[in-house]
Amino acid sequence: MAVYTEVSDEALAAFLADYDIGSMVAFRGIAEGVENSNFSLRTTGGDFILTLYEKRVIPAELPWFLGLMEHLAGRGIVCPQPVRGRDGQALRQLAGRHAAITTFLPGVWPRRVRPEHCGPVGAALAALHLAGEGYAATRANALGPQGWAPLLNRSVGGCDRVQPGLSIELPAALGKILAAWPADLPVGHIHADLFPDNVFFLDGRLSGLIDFYFAATDILAYDIAVCLNAWCFEQDLAFNVTKARAMLGAYETIRPLSPAERAALPVLCQGAALRFALTRLYDWINTPADALVTRKDPLEYVRRLRFHLAARDAHAYGI
Repeated sequence: MAVYTEVSDEALAAFLADYDIGSMVAFRGIAEGVENSNFSLRTTGGDFILTLYEKRVIPAELPWFLGLMEHLAGRGIVCPQPVRGRDGQALRQLAGRHAAITTFLPGVWPRRVRPEHCGPVGAALAALHLAGEGYAATRANALGPQGWAPLLNRSVGGCDRVQPGLSIELPAALGKILAAWPADLPVGHIHADLFPDNVFFLDGRLSGLIDFYFAATDILAYDIAVCLNAWCFEQDLAFNVTKARAMLGAYETIRPLSPAERAALPVLCQGAALRFALTRLYDWINTPADALVTRKDPLEYVRRLRFHLAARDAHAYGI
């Protein structure tokens, strides 16, 4: 469920009056997603997405996200583009929330990832990294390495209720990862959450990237690690090196990795797996049973983490 704030017909009509996109034809909530309230909006001017930003979003950061999407769209990345009102503003208020309208992207996300999806994702990620150059504003990654220890500390007391021994395993993994974390790799703007449900395909071709609200300025190759975790494990959590090879090969046709980036892939993948294990663990322990958000199993990422901790070098990923 991803509609936490309801919007009345009267409030929506008043909101749309500030735009030149026509009058409302259809309006419905979108069930997918976990962070914000999203609505499909059709007007006489076309199809759009209306997003109400909920409490976990820092309002002061919203202009950075919207500006990044505009910058990327201007550099050829197919992603939602903020729609500005008559006053030139893309961000305004609706139903007590900050809100914005973005363009609609056609396509569907792949419910079952196949190797032929992974090459286009790798190429799109590399293109995104190159397109981000020139967007001068930066945003620190709040869920980067400096955020992992505080997140673990808020969850460690409940770790062993999820699986016995996690209260020892996760701190040990965190210490190992932080000690090996690279400090001299290329940095730029990253998506940081390019999971299958944030990538659309249409007629067998990648048709767009969505949901940039975890984007940040961080190590570019860390973004690759997020994708290897999200796209290259099977339902039984076995790693599919064919998918990884397709993703990395396509990425490198556009932005070749340096030797240092290749060498860092295991620890970057460890960090990405730990990041999602910790956020899922926190939600698993702290989300009330009757909450609207569907909790995700942290052990899926703990098992990914174990695979990466055993990886000796980049050969484990098909390089």
